[in-house]
Amino acid sequence: MSEDTDTKKDLDDARGGQKPKYSPHGRTQTIVHDFLTHVREKADKAAIVSHHQASDTIETCTYRQLGRLVDRIAVALLDLGVQPGDIVSIQMPNQWQFSALHLAISRIGATTNPLIPILRDREARFILERTESPIFIVQDVIGSLHHAEMASNLHESIPTLQHVFAIGDRHPESVRNFDEFFLRTRWEDRCASAELDALRPNGEAFGQLQFTSGTTGEPKGVLHTHNTMYAATLGIPVVLDLDENDVVLMASTMAHQTGFLYGLCMPMHYGMKAVYMDAWDPAVMLRLVQDEEVTWTMGATPFVLDACSAAQQTDTTHNLASLRYFTCGGAPIPPHAIDLARRHLGTKLIAVWGMTENGVCTISSPTDSDEKVASTDGKPLPWMSARIAGPQNEDLPAGTEGRLLVRGASQFVTYFKRPDLYDAAHGADGWFDTGDLAYLTEDGYLRITGRSKDIIIRGGENVPVAEVEAILYRHPKVAEAALVGIPDERLSERGCAVIVPAGEIPPTLEELTTHLDQAKMARQFWPEHLEIRDTLPKTVSGKIQKFKLRQELAARAPQSPAQTP
Repeated sequence: MSEDTDTKKDLDDARGGQKPKYSPHGRTQTIVHDFLTHVREKADKAAIVSHHQASDTIETCTYRQLGRLVDRIAVALLDLGVQPGDIVSIQMPNQWQFSALHLAISRIGATTNPLIPILRDREARFILERTESPIFIVQDVIGSLHHAEMASNLHESIPTLQHVFAIGDRHPESVRNFDEFFLRTRWEDRCASAELDALRPNGEAFGQLQFTSGTTGEPKGVLHTHNTMYAATLGIPVVLDLDENDVVLMASTMAHQTGFLYGLCMPMHYGMKAVYMDAWDPAVMLRLVQDEEVTWTMGATPFVLDACSAAQQTDTTHNLASLRYFTCGGAPIPPHAIDLARRHLGTKLIAVWGMTENGVCTISSPTDSDEKVASTDGKPLPWMSARIAGPQNEDLPAGTEGRLLVRGASQFVTYFKRPDLYDAAHGADGWFDTGDLAYLTEDGYLRITGRSKDIIIRGGENVPVAEVEAILYRHPKVAEAALVGIPDERLSERGCAVIVPAGEIPPTLEELTTHLDQAKMARQFWPEHLEIRDTLPKTVSGKIQKFKLRQELAARAPQSPAQTP
């Protein structure tokens, strides 16, 4: 279906009336076209294998079964009044329902808005109010978080939120059961395939709205088209020579760009088998690699170290010969991790760098040396460009640190309802300022050296520093607060709250985390260390010099023991 006038207007409106400064990958087909082709040609092949940690059980769905479920859910969404261009919000762990929902949402030309499972009332409210999503679909309970109760409360207080559904039976009466509405009625019989096909989006239509932690005091909604997402998925299979015969395992949440693009979109584009873990357990991961003959997986460095540790400690010998590559991003790969992965997992680590805004931009090659994998973040993909800029936006020579700018086919199209932030991050020539500091080597490899953005990356999870600090400042015992990252061998960084007390009795770490808990802040964003100071280092203009705090804290162990949420 060609892009209609309304869609073009929406695209222009979202971009603030401006055309994109760099054209996305020019493809007319989308994940819907690719998926329906696999439904026809690979009907009996396993499409998704879902592992449920609580019951230690497996659900397997073939392409034929998944195709029928996608059509069923798509027609049910139409019955609820969802129209092309609408935004549908979902919050759930990795499971077949996640993929089926995204495919169904895309099938009717709507846009998927995934919320990461750790988000609570505060963050979820901001996203749902900003997007005006008419539908919110959640897992009833994830760990200790009762998302169905949260959804019910949000439903009562957000006028634009018309329907809330929960997968599972633990939900208030105001929340409708997902299975009863979406799955137990043969909705597909009420709509001809041709009618559904007429709603298919083209490559320029919006496909995903993903909110990422920002430093401006609010999350930023990264808006991707089907083309930019498709371009983002290309790097892994092209460089690593993956095809329909490969088996993907995804333990990173599919509500993050890593899981969404490479655990959901990539397998459905290529017709692969995808294996999902709804909770991380390295022992289960080893078993799934063996049983499902997994060939490729991706996650932050802690996943690799955990898997290696599990392989060392288990009494069971697993056959991991199928696992060709373990791709890592979010933090530098320690040299010893490369050797551990080779010895205990029998696999090669692949380094990547990317963002929610553009997916994988740089990647190392299977033929790269261990030293190259550990000392760089790979080389830019052919359809992505990177440059290192100095203070006057001049190009810096190889080996010189500067601001990392990128552009290319997988670049996002705007920040949702914040074209000002989009424009501020892009120059007139279309280069996107990533907020990272880096340098390029003589042979064109990238190395991230730091961040100009005020964020902490804990186990691959971006911590919204400004939001956490804003809540800490409201504690009666806090006069000044700074949240900084300190090095951690497993998670790369943990948050440390550096506090100037408001009175003689300083707050304890428990008091601060209780305060954050009452504000409904996700536990993974809480500080895990506490430093009490009489003063904070500042510039003459009064700005806190966080780099000094980071240097001091990195040089010694914190005064308070770590508290892991």
